[in-house]
Amino acid sequence: MRSTSVVRIFTTSLDPDYDNPWQTASPSGSTGSGVIVGPRRVLTGAHVVANATFIRVQNSTNPEKYVAEVLGVCHDADLALLEVEDPAFMDGVEVAALGGLPSLRDKVSVVGFPVGGEELSVTEGVVSRIEMQRYSHSDRRALAVTVDAAINSGNSGGPVFLGDKVVGVAFQSLDDAENIGEMVPASLVKRFLSGIEAGKPLSLPALGVRTQTLENPTLRRSLQMPEGVTGVLVRAIAHGSSADGVLKTGDAMLEIDGYPIANTGTIQYLGRHRTSYPVILGEHFEGEEIPVVVLRDGQRLEVTLPLKARCPLVPLSQYDVRPTYLIYAGLVFQPLTANFLRTWDKWWNSAPKEFLYHFYFGVPTPDRTEVVALSQVLADQINVGYQGLYEESIVEVNGHAPRNMLDFVRRVDAAEGTLRLRTSTDSLIVLDVDAAREVGPRVLQRYRVAADRSADLTA
Repeated sequence: MRSTSVVRIFTTSLDPDYDNPWQTASPSGSTGSGVIVGPRRVLTGAHVVANATFIRVQNSTNPEKYVAEVLGVCHDADLALLEVEDPAFMDGVEVAALGGLPSLRDKVSVVGFPVGGEELSVTEGVVSRIEMQRYSHSDRRALAVTVDAAINSGNSGGPVFLGDKVVGVAFQSLDDAENIGEMVPASLVKRFLSGIEAGKPLSLPALGVRTQTLENPTLRRSLQMPEGVTGVLVRAIAHGSSADGVLKTGDAMLEIDGYPIANTGTIQYLGRHRTSYPVILGEHFEGEEIPVVVLRDGQRLEVTLPLKARCPLVPLSQYDVRPTYLIYAGLVFQPLTANFLRTWDKWWNSAPKEFLYHFYFGVPTPDRTEVVALSQVLADQINVGYQGLYEESIVEVNGHAPRNMLDFVRRVDAAEGTLRLRTSTDSLIVLDVDAAREVGPRVLQRYRVAADRSADLTA
Protein backbone atom coordinates (compact mmCIF):
# COMPACT_ATOMS: atom_id res chain seq x y z
CA MET A 1 0.00 0.00 0.00
CA ARG A 2 1.36 3.42 -1.00
CA SER A 3 -0.03 5.64 1.76
CA THR A 4 1.63 8.83 0.50
CA SER A 5 -0.42 8.57 -2.70
CA VAL A 6 -3.69 9.03 -0.76
CA VAL A 7 -5.06 12.58 -0.55
CA ARG A 8 -7.85 14.53 1.10
CA ILE A 9 -10.19 16.61 -1.05
CA PHE A 10 -12.02 19.76 0.08
CA THR A 11 -14.96 20.72 -2.13
CA THR A 12 -17.21 23.77 -2.17
CA SER A 13 -20.32 23.05 -4.20
CA LEU A 14 -23.39 24.89 -5.40
CA ASP A 15 -26.33 22.57 -5.94
CA PRO A 16 -29.31 23.49 -8.14
CA ASP A 17 -32.76 23.87 -6.57
CA TYR A 18 -35.23 21.88 -8.66
CA ASP A 19 -38.15 23.10 -6.53
CA ASN A 20 -37.29 26.63 -7.68
CA PRO A 21 -35.23 25.93 -10.80
CA TRP A 22 -34.24 29.57 -11.39
CA GLN A 23 -32.07 29.59 -8.26
CA THR A 24 -29.49 27.49 -6.41
CA ALA A 25 -29.14 26.24 -2.87
CA SER A 26 -26.62 27.87 -0.55
CA PRO A 27 -22.96 26.95 -1.08
CA SER A 28 -21.88 23.95 0.97
CA GLY A 29 -18.58 22.34 1.86
CA SER A 30 -17.63 18.66 2.03
CA THR A 31 -14.57 16.44 2.15
CA GLY A 32 -13.61 13.25 0.40
CA SER A 33 -10.58 11.18 -0.46
CA GLY A 34 -8.61 10.41 -3.57
CA VAL A 35 -5.41 8.83 -4.86
CA ILE A 36 -2.57 10.16 -7.00
CA VAL A 37 -2.45 8.19 -10.25
CA GLY A 38 -0.12 10.43 -12.25
CA PRO A 39 1.90 13.64 -12.02
CA ARG A 40 -0.47 16.19 -10.37
CA ARG A 41 -3.41 13.93 -11.19
CA VAL A 42 -5.84 12.69 -8.55
CA LEU A 43 -8.46 9.99 -9.03
CA THR A 44 -11.59 10.27 -6.87
CA GLY A 45 -15.35 9.74 -6.94
CA ALA A 46 -17.58 11.92 -9.12
CA HIS A 47 -19.87 12.46 -6.12
CA VAL A 48 -16.95 14.06 -4.24
CA VAL A 49 -16.74 16.93 -6.75
CA ALA A 50 -20.27 17.05 -8.21
CA ASN A 51 -21.55 20.61 -8.74
CA ALA A 52 -18.20 21.89 -7.44
CA THR A 53 -17.26 25.57 -7.62
CA PHE A 54 -13.90 25.31 -5.83
CA ILE A 55 -11.69 22.28 -5.10
CA ARG A 56 -8.53 21.94 -3.03
CA VAL A 57 -6.41 18.87 -2.43
CA GLN A 58 -4.13 18.06 0.51
CA ASN A 59 -1.58 15.26 0.38
CA SER A 60 -0.52 13.23 3.40
CA THR A 61 2.98 14.74 3.63
CA ASN A 62 2.12 18.45 3.55
CA PRO A 63 -0.57 20.52 5.35
CA GLU A 64 -0.74 22.86 2.34
CA LYS A 65 -3.99 22.70 0.33
CA TYR A 66 -3.55 22.95 -3.43
CA VAL A 67 -6.15 24.21 -5.91
CA ALA A 68 -7.39 21.58 -8.37
CA GLU A 69 -9.62 21.49 -11.43
CA VAL A 70 -11.76 18.68 -12.81
CA LEU A 71 -10.02 17.16 -15.81
CA GLY A 72 -12.68 14.56 -16.56
CA VAL A 73 -15.76 13.08 -14.91
CA CYS A 74 -17.95 10.02 -15.46
CA HIS A 75 -20.99 10.37 -13.28
CA ASP A 76 -22.34 7.01 -14.53
CA ALA A 77 -19.42 5.14 -12.94
CA ASP A 78 -18.88 7.70 -10.13
CA LEU A 79 -15.33 8.59 -11.18
CA ALA A 80 -13.51 11.90 -11.53
CA LEU A 81 -9.96 12.91 -12.38
CA LEU A 82 -8.53 16.12 -10.94
CA GLU A 83 -5.47 18.05 -11.98
CA VAL A 84 -3.57 20.07 -9.36
CA GLU A 85 -2.11 23.33 -10.62
CA ASP A 86 1.02 23.62 -8.45
CA PRO A 87 3.91 21.21 -9.23
CA ALA A 88 4.96 21.43 -5.56
CA PHE A 89 1.98 19.18 -4.78
CA MET A 90 4.08 16.19 -5.89
CA ASP A 91 6.91 16.78 -3.42
CA GLY A 92 7.43 13.71 -1.23
CA VAL A 93 4.47 11.71 -2.60
CA GLU A 94 4.17 8.53 -4.64
CA VAL A 95 2.09 7.67 -7.67
CA ALA A 96 -0.14 4.64 -7.15
CA ALA A 97 -0.27 1.84 -9.71
CA LEU A 98 -3.53 0.28 -10.88
CA GLY A 99 -4.16 -3.43 -10.46
CA GLY A 100 -6.80 -5.72 -11.92
CA LEU A 101 -10.16 -7.11 -10.88
CA PRO A 102 -9.76 -8.83 -7.49
CA SER A 103 -11.01 -12.32 -6.73
CA LEU A 104 -13.52 -13.40 -4.13
CA ARG A 105 -12.04 -13.60 -0.61
CA ASP A 106 -9.10 -11.34 -1.52
CA LYS A 107 -8.09 -9.19 1.45
CA VAL A 108 -8.18 -5.48 0.59
CA SER A 109 -7.56 -2.18 2.41
CA VAL A 110 -9.85 0.85 2.14
CA VAL A 111 -7.74 3.99 2.69
CA GLY A 112 -8.91 7.57 3.16
CA PHE A 113 -9.82 10.41 5.49
CA PRO A 114 -13.22 9.67 7.10
CA VAL A 115 -14.90 12.39 9.15
CA GLY A 116 -14.09 12.50 12.85
CA GLY A 117 -10.32 12.86 12.53
CA GLU A 118 -7.47 14.37 10.60
CA GLU A 119 -5.19 11.37 10.09
CA LEU A 120 -5.21 8.75 7.37
CA SER A 121 -7.52 5.82 8.14
CA VAL A 122 -7.11 2.24 6.96
CA THR A 123 -9.83 -0.39 7.24
CA GLU A 124 -9.42 -3.92 6.01
CA GLY A 125 -11.97 -6.27 4.52
CA VAL A 126 -12.53 -9.19 2.23
CA VAL A 127 -14.05 -9.16 -1.26
CA SER A 128 -17.41 -10.86 -0.86
CA ARG A 129 -19.23 -10.21 -4.14
CA ILE A 130 -18.54 -9.02 -7.70
CA GLU A 131 -21.60 -8.22 -9.78
CA MET A 132 -23.77 -5.47 -11.26
CA GLN A 133 -25.01 -2.98 -8.68
CA ARG A 134 -26.96 0.27 -8.74
CA TYR A 135 -24.68 3.26 -8.26
CA SER A 136 -26.53 5.63 -5.92
CA HIS A 137 -24.81 8.70 -7.38
CA SER A 138 -26.03 8.13 -10.94
CA ASP A 139 -28.81 5.52 -10.65
CA ARG A 140 -26.98 3.55 -13.35
CA ARG A 141 -26.19 -0.14 -12.92
CA ALA A 142 -22.59 -1.17 -13.47
CA LEU A 143 -20.02 -3.66 -12.22
CA ALA A 144 -19.15 -3.16 -8.53
CA VAL A 145 -17.11 -5.02 -5.93
CA THR A 146 -18.53 -5.54 -2.44
CA VAL A 147 -16.17 -5.64 0.54
CA ASP A 148 -16.86 -6.13 4.24
CA ALA A 149 -15.06 -2.91 5.19
CA ALA A 150 -16.65 0.36 6.29
CA ILE A 151 -16.92 3.18 3.75
CA ASN A 152 -17.87 6.32 5.64
CA SER A 153 -18.34 9.97 4.78
CA GLY A 154 -14.93 11.42 4.02
CA ASN A 155 -13.10 8.31 2.88
CA SER A 156 -15.51 7.79 -0.01
CA GLY A 157 -13.64 8.42 -3.26
CA GLY A 158 -10.46 6.98 -1.76
CA PRO A 159 -8.50 4.01 -3.07
CA VAL A 160 -8.93 0.34 -2.25
CA PHE A 161 -5.58 -1.47 -2.25
CA LEU A 162 -4.74 -5.10 -2.86
CA GLY A 163 -1.10 -5.22 -1.84
CA ASP A 164 0.47 -2.11 -3.34
CA LYS A 165 -1.96 -1.85 -6.30
CA VAL A 166 -5.18 0.14 -6.50
CA VAL A 167 -7.98 -2.27 -7.40
CA GLY A 168 -10.90 0.09 -6.90
CA VAL A 169 -12.34 3.39 -5.70
CA ALA A 170 -14.63 3.37 -2.64
CA PHE A 171 -17.97 4.90 -3.53
CA GLN A 172 -20.88 3.80 -1.36
CA SER A 173 -22.00 1.76 1.62
CA LEU A 174 -24.97 -0.58 1.63
CA ASP A 175 -28.12 0.46 3.43
CA ASP A 176 -29.27 -1.79 6.29
CA ALA A 177 -25.88 -3.51 6.37
CA GLU A 178 -23.08 -3.03 8.87
CA ASN A 179 -19.53 -2.44 7.63
CA ILE A 180 -20.38 -3.38 4.05
CA GLY A 181 -19.14 -1.13 1.27
CA GLU A 182 -18.74 -1.12 -2.49
CA MET A 183 -16.00 0.03 -4.81
CA VAL A 184 -15.71 0.92 -8.48
CA PRO A 185 -13.50 -1.85 -9.91
CA ALA A 186 -10.17 -1.14 -11.55
CA SER A 187 -11.56 -2.24 -14.93
CA LEU A 188 -13.94 0.74 -14.98
CA VAL A 189 -11.18 3.00 -13.66
CA LYS A 190 -8.86 1.99 -16.52
CA ARG A 191 -11.66 2.55 -19.06
CA PHE A 192 -12.26 6.00 -17.57
CA LEU A 193 -8.60 7.05 -17.62
CA SER A 194 -8.00 5.73 -21.13
CA GLY A 195 -11.13 7.53 -22.32
CA ILE A 196 -9.79 10.84 -21.01
CA GLU A 197 -6.46 10.33 -22.78
CA ALA A 198 -8.20 9.40 -26.05
CA GLY A 199 -10.80 12.17 -25.83
CA LYS A 200 -13.72 9.73 -25.89
CA PRO A 201 -17.17 10.22 -24.33
CA LEU A 202 -16.84 9.08 -20.73
CA SER A 203 -20.44 8.16 -19.96
CA LEU A 204 -21.36 4.48 -20.13
CA PRO A 205 -23.22 3.58 -23.33
CA ALA A 206 -26.64 1.92 -23.17
CA LEU A 207 -28.53 -0.54 -25.34
CA GLY A 208 -31.87 1.24 -25.00
CA VAL A 209 -33.93 -1.92 -24.56
CA ARG A 210 -36.24 -3.25 -21.89
CA THR A 211 -36.07 -7.03 -21.67
CA GLN A 212 -37.94 -9.83 -19.97
CA THR A 213 -36.48 -13.08 -18.68
CA LEU A 214 -37.37 -16.27 -20.52
CA GLU A 215 -37.52 -18.75 -17.66
CA ASN A 216 -41.03 -19.85 -18.60
CA PRO A 217 -40.91 -22.79 -21.06
CA THR A 218 -44.26 -21.95 -22.66
CA LEU A 219 -43.07 -18.43 -23.38
CA ARG A 220 -39.90 -19.82 -24.97
CA ARG A 221 -41.90 -22.20 -27.17
CA SER A 222 -44.09 -19.30 -28.32
CA LEU A 223 -40.92 -17.64 -29.61
CA GLN A 224 -39.88 -20.84 -31.44
CA MET A 225 -36.75 -21.18 -29.32
CA PRO A 226 -35.06 -24.57 -29.84
CA GLU A 227 -34.37 -26.75 -26.83
CA GLY A 228 -31.22 -25.66 -25.05
CA VAL A 229 -31.22 -22.13 -26.52
CA THR A 230 -31.46 -19.36 -23.93
CA GLY A 231 -31.86 -15.59 -23.92
CA VAL A 232 -34.13 -12.67 -23.02
CA LEU A 233 -37.18 -11.16 -24.71
CA VAL A 234 -36.95 -7.63 -26.11
CA ARG A 235 -40.18 -5.95 -25.02
CA ALA A 236 -39.47 -2.24 -25.63
CA ILE A 237 -36.92 -0.18 -27.56
CA ALA A 238 -36.11 3.47 -26.86
CA HIS A 239 -36.28 5.85 -29.79
CA GLY A 240 -32.81 7.01 -30.83
CA SER A 241 -31.04 4.33 -28.82
CA SER A 242 -28.37 1.81 -29.81
CA ALA A 243 -31.01 -0.82 -30.51
CA ASP A 244 -33.39 1.47 -32.43
CA GLY A 245 -33.65 0.29 -36.03
CA VAL A 246 -31.58 -2.82 -35.37
CA LEU A 247 -33.51 -4.90 -32.85
CA LYS A 248 -37.27 -5.40 -32.85
CA THR A 249 -39.74 -5.93 -30.07
CA GLY A 250 -40.41 -9.66 -29.87
CA ASP A 251 -36.79 -10.57 -30.62
CA ALA A 252 -35.11 -13.04 -28.32
CA MET A 253 -31.61 -11.77 -27.58
CA LEU A 254 -29.37 -14.85 -27.32
CA GLU A 255 -25.80 -13.53 -27.21
CA ILE A 256 -24.12 -10.19 -26.66
CA ASP A 257 -20.49 -9.36 -27.38
CA GLY A 258 -19.73 -13.09 -27.54
CA TYR A 259 -21.41 -13.97 -24.23
CA PRO A 260 -24.40 -16.38 -24.24
CA ILE A 261 -27.31 -14.88 -22.29
CA ALA A 262 -29.08 -17.15 -19.82
CA ASN A 263 -32.87 -17.19 -19.49
CA THR A 264 -32.38 -15.24 -16.25
CA GLY A 265 -30.80 -12.33 -18.15
CA THR A 266 -27.28 -13.06 -16.89
CA ILE A 267 -23.94 -13.94 -18.43
CA GLN A 268 -20.84 -15.66 -17.06
CA TYR A 269 -18.71 -12.52 -17.12
CA LEU A 270 -14.98 -13.15 -17.65
CA GLY A 271 -15.75 -16.81 -17.04
CA ARG A 272 -15.97 -16.13 -13.29
CA HIS A 273 -18.93 -13.94 -12.33
CA ARG A 274 -22.61 -14.62 -13.03
CA THR A 275 -24.23 -11.18 -13.40
CA SER A 276 -26.61 -9.14 -15.58
CA TYR A 277 -25.70 -8.99 -19.28
CA PRO A 278 -25.38 -5.13 -19.51
CA VAL A 279 -22.13 -5.52 -17.54
CA ILE A 280 -20.30 -5.73 -20.86
CA LEU A 281 -21.11 -2.06 -21.58
CA GLY A 282 -18.46 -1.13 -19.04
CA GLU A 283 -15.82 -2.34 -21.51
CA HIS A 284 -16.91 -0.07 -24.36
CA PHE A 285 -17.34 3.56 -25.39
CA GLU A 286 -20.00 5.35 -27.40
CA GLY A 287 -19.28 4.99 -31.10
CA GLU A 288 -18.02 1.43 -30.82
CA GLU A 289 -19.98 -1.56 -32.13
CA ILE A 290 -20.83 -4.85 -30.47
CA PRO A 291 -22.21 -8.05 -32.02
CA VAL A 292 -25.57 -9.40 -30.89
CA VAL A 293 -27.26 -12.67 -31.80
CA VAL A 294 -31.07 -12.68 -31.86
CA LEU A 295 -33.84 -15.12 -32.67
CA ARG A 296 -36.48 -13.43 -34.83
CA ASP A 297 -39.50 -15.37 -36.08
CA GLY A 298 -37.63 -18.60 -35.42
CA GLN A 299 -34.56 -17.51 -37.42
CA ARG A 300 -31.14 -16.94 -35.85
CA LEU A 301 -29.66 -13.57 -36.90
CA GLU A 302 -26.34 -11.88 -36.19
CA VAL A 303 -26.57 -8.08 -35.99
CA THR A 304 -24.29 -5.25 -34.90
CA LEU A 305 -25.29 -2.52 -32.46
CA PRO A 306 -23.63 0.91 -32.76
CA LEU A 307 -23.32 1.98 -29.11
CA LYS A 308 -24.91 5.29 -28.14
CA ALA A 309 -25.52 7.23 -24.96
CA ARG A 310 -28.50 6.41 -22.78
CA CYS A 311 -31.60 8.26 -24.01
CA PRO A 312 -34.29 7.81 -21.34
CA LEU A 313 -37.71 9.41 -21.25
CA VAL A 314 -36.85 10.67 -17.76
CA PRO A 315 -33.14 11.51 -17.30
CA LEU A 316 -31.39 9.95 -14.31
CA SER A 317 -29.51 12.04 -11.77
CA GLN A 318 -27.69 14.93 -13.43
CA TYR A 319 -24.79 17.01 -12.15
CA ASP A 320 -22.78 20.06 -13.19
CA VAL A 321 -25.77 21.41 -15.15
CA ARG A 322 -28.44 23.99 -14.36
CA PRO A 323 -32.14 23.05 -14.45
CA THR A 324 -34.19 23.75 -17.57
CA TYR A 325 -37.37 25.76 -16.91
CA LEU A 326 -39.94 28.17 -18.34
CA ILE A 327 -42.15 30.55 -16.37
CA TYR A 328 -45.25 31.68 -18.27
CA ALA A 329 -48.07 33.60 -16.59
CA GLY A 330 -46.73 32.38 -13.25
CA LEU A 331 -46.86 28.72 -14.32
CA VAL A 332 -43.50 26.97 -13.87
CA PHE A 333 -42.66 24.22 -16.37
CA GLN A 334 -39.64 21.92 -16.46
CA PRO A 335 -38.79 18.53 -17.99
CA LEU A 336 -39.41 15.59 -15.69
CA THR A 337 -36.05 14.41 -14.33
CA ALA A 338 -34.77 12.30 -11.45
CA ASN A 339 -33.45 15.53 -9.90
CA PHE A 340 -36.96 16.97 -9.84
CA LEU A 341 -38.39 13.75 -8.41
CA ARG A 342 -35.91 13.95 -5.56
CA THR A 343 -37.51 17.17 -4.34
CA TRP A 344 -40.07 14.90 -2.67
CA ASP A 345 -39.07 13.34 0.64
CA LYS A 346 -38.85 9.56 0.08
CA TRP A 347 -39.67 10.32 -3.53
CA TRP A 348 -40.03 6.66 -4.58
CA ASN A 349 -43.22 6.54 -2.48
CA SER A 350 -44.41 10.14 -2.30
CA ALA A 351 -43.84 11.61 -5.77
CA PRO A 352 -46.90 11.71 -8.09
CA LYS A 353 -47.67 8.23 -9.39
CA GLU A 354 -47.76 9.46 -12.98
CA PHE A 355 -44.23 10.81 -12.67
CA LEU A 356 -42.99 7.60 -11.06
CA TYR A 357 -44.52 5.52 -13.85
CA HIS A 358 -42.68 7.58 -16.47
CA PHE A 359 -39.44 7.24 -14.48
CA TYR A 360 -39.59 3.47 -14.05
CA PHE A 361 -41.38 2.35 -17.21
CA GLY A 362 -41.42 5.22 -19.71
CA VAL A 363 -39.70 4.76 -23.06
CA PRO A 364 -39.04 7.64 -25.49
CA THR A 365 -40.87 7.47 -28.80
CA PRO A 366 -40.56 9.56 -31.99
CA ASP A 367 -43.50 11.66 -30.74
CA ARG A 368 -42.31 12.10 -27.15
CA THR A 369 -38.71 12.23 -25.98
CA GLU A 370 -39.32 14.18 -22.74
CA VAL A 371 -42.16 14.69 -20.27
CA VAL A 372 -43.04 18.34 -19.67
CA ALA A 373 -44.12 18.87 -16.06
CA LEU A 374 -46.05 21.78 -14.57
CA SER A 375 -44.05 21.90 -11.36
CA GLN A 376 -45.64 24.82 -9.49
CA VAL A 377 -47.80 27.94 -9.83
CA LEU A 378 -46.58 31.38 -8.74
CA ALA A 379 -49.86 32.93 -7.67
CA ASP A 380 -51.08 35.92 -9.67
CA GLN A 381 -54.42 37.29 -10.84
CA ILE A 382 -53.85 35.78 -14.29
CA ASN A 383 -53.64 32.21 -13.00
CA VAL A 384 -56.44 32.31 -10.43
CA GLY A 385 -58.15 28.90 -10.32
CA TYR A 386 -55.14 27.05 -11.66
CA GLN A 387 -53.14 26.85 -8.41
CA GLY A 388 -54.10 23.22 -7.79
CA LEU A 389 -53.06 21.91 -11.21
CA TYR A 390 -49.32 21.65 -10.61
CA GLU A 391 -47.43 18.34 -10.36
CA GLU A 392 -49.01 17.14 -13.60
CA SER A 393 -47.61 16.74 -17.09
CA ILE A 394 -48.67 18.71 -20.14
CA VAL A 395 -50.13 16.54 -22.89
CA GLU A 396 -51.40 19.21 -25.30
CA VAL A 397 -50.47 22.75 -26.33
CA ASN A 398 -53.20 24.25 -28.51
CA GLY A 399 -54.13 20.75 -29.65
CA HIS A 400 -50.58 19.50 -30.26
CA ALA A 401 -48.71 17.02 -28.08
CA PRO A 402 -45.33 18.51 -27.09
CA ARG A 403 -42.43 16.30 -28.17
CA ASN A 404 -40.07 17.65 -25.54
CA MET A 405 -39.40 20.77 -23.48
CA LEU A 406 -37.92 22.74 -26.38
CA ASP A 407 -40.88 21.92 -28.61
CA PHE A 408 -43.23 22.94 -25.80
CA VAL A 409 -41.50 26.32 -25.37
CA ARG A 410 -41.56 27.02 -29.11
CA ARG A 411 -45.29 26.32 -29.26
CA VAL A 412 -45.96 28.54 -26.25
CA ASP A 413 -43.88 31.37 -27.73
CA ALA A 414 -45.64 31.06 -31.09
CA ALA A 415 -49.15 31.09 -29.60
CA GLU A 416 -51.45 33.93 -30.58
CA GLY A 417 -54.76 34.97 -29.09
CA THR A 418 -55.36 32.12 -26.65
CA LEU A 419 -53.08 29.47 -25.20
CA ARG A 420 -54.82 26.22 -24.27
CA LEU A 421 -52.95 23.65 -22.19
CA ARG A 422 -54.32 20.23 -21.31
CA THR A 423 -52.78 18.31 -18.43
CA SER A 424 -52.47 14.58 -17.86
CA THR A 425 -55.63 14.62 -15.69
CA ASP A 426 -57.57 16.28 -18.54
CA SER A 427 -57.61 19.60 -16.70
CA LEU A 428 -57.72 22.62 -18.99
CA ILE A 429 -55.69 25.80 -18.62
CA VAL A 430 -56.68 28.68 -20.87
CA LEU A 431 -54.66 31.90 -20.94
CA ASP A 432 -54.91 35.12 -22.90
CA VAL A 433 -51.57 35.40 -24.68
CA ASP A 434 -51.39 39.22 -24.71
CA ALA A 435 -52.28 39.39 -21.01
CA ALA A 436 -49.73 36.69 -20.16
CA ARG A 437 -46.96 38.58 -21.92
CA GLU A 438 -47.97 41.81 -20.23
CA VAL A 439 -47.95 40.40 -16.68
CA GLY A 440 -44.81 38.33 -17.18
CA PRO A 441 -42.36 40.98 -15.91
CA ARG A 442 -44.64 41.69 -12.93
CA VAL A 443 -44.65 38.03 -11.88
CA LEU A 444 -40.86 37.77 -12.23
CA GLN A 445 -40.37 40.93 -10.14
CA ARG A 446 -42.81 39.82 -7.46
CA TYR A 447 -41.05 36.48 -6.98
CA ARG A 448 -37.53 37.87 -7.56
CA VAL A 449 -36.81 35.77 -10.62
CA ALA A 450 -34.12 37.05 -12.95
CA ALA A 451 -35.34 35.43 -16.19
CA ASP A 452 -38.49 33.74 -17.43
CA ARG A 453 -36.50 30.79 -18.78
CA SER A 454 -33.22 28.95 -18.43
CA ALA A 455 -30.30 29.89 -20.64
CA ASP A 456 -30.59 26.71 -22.72
CA LEU A 457 -34.04 27.84 -23.90
CA THR A 458 -33.06 31.34 -25.00
CA ALA A 459 -31.59 30.36 -28.37
